Formats: sequence, C-alpha cells, structure tokens
Amino acid sequence: MLRPIKKQLTRAVPGTFALVASRYNARYVDAMLGAAEAELRRAGVARIQIVRVPGAYEIPIVAKHLARVMHPAAHAPLSAIICLGVILRGETVHAAHIGEAVSRALMEIQLAHEIPVVHEVLLLENEAQARARCLNPKHNRGTEAAQAALAMARVMAGLNNAV
Repeated sequence: MLRPIKKQLTRAVPGTFALVASRYNARYVDAMLGAAEAELRRAGVARIQIVRVPGAYEIPIVAKHLARVMHPAAHAPLSAIICLGVILRGETVHAAHIGEAVSRALMEIQLAHEIPVVHEVLLLENEAQARARCLNPKHNRGTEAAQAALAMARVMAGLNNAV
C-alpha cells in the first residue's frame, strides 16, 4: 500500500545536485523529474544539473561520470545524484535484467565515490503502478527521491565536518 509523502522542509547543503533521468517511459519519468526538481528548489538548492539519457540502462554511466568529475575538490562539488527511470515488466525477463544491472551499478558508484546516489529507477508490473507512483502528487517518487538526496547530502556533510 502506498503511503502519502510527508512534506518536509529541509535546507540544502551547498553543492550541486544532479538528476539523471531516462527518456524512456517519458510520461512517468518526466513527472518524477519535475517533482524532484521542485522539491530541491523548495529546499533552496542553487545548482541543479539535469542529464537525460535514452533509457534506464544508460543511467549508471552518466552517474559514474558525474561522480568522477564533480568530486569534493571541484568548484561546485556534487552533493548527491538522483537517478530516475521507469521500467515496465513485459512478457520476457528483459526488464528484470535491466533493473538488476542498474541497481548493482548504482550501488557500486555510490560506494566507490562516496557520493549519495539515490536509486529511483522503478521496476513496475504495469502502467497502473507507474501512474500511482509517478503521476499522483501524493505518492510521487521524484519528491521522495529529492528528500532522500537532501537528507543524505546533509549526513555526508556532517561526516566530512566531523573528521
């Protein structure tokens, strides 16, 4: 059962937040992207970089590139990467393979570069689930992804300041 998103007022930490979004299943991904960007702006994020890729499978290579080139010593360090996509299951196992590969790659990027990578590449059974999770403002996973990115950026900044 889907729970409504709790509106949180989180202040952003300095840095850049990157959004990497698939063009495939654009109706759903565009809604998540708009909600994520709006939530980041509401929190006061000044620098948002949006990169669009053809499909979910292409998201990790862009996330890895951003993590590598926008390291903490950069002029506008990367605070978090939010990855957005929608994979709808079909009659074959292709969707499951894509979902597993993307999940594994995003985790490896996050650990290797010590930058939060928020995984909101949804593997869904059907369009009804996509509508509920992407088009409904009460349950939009883009908003939740932005909230998670803001929280993790704050956690990481706190850890870096504690050293």
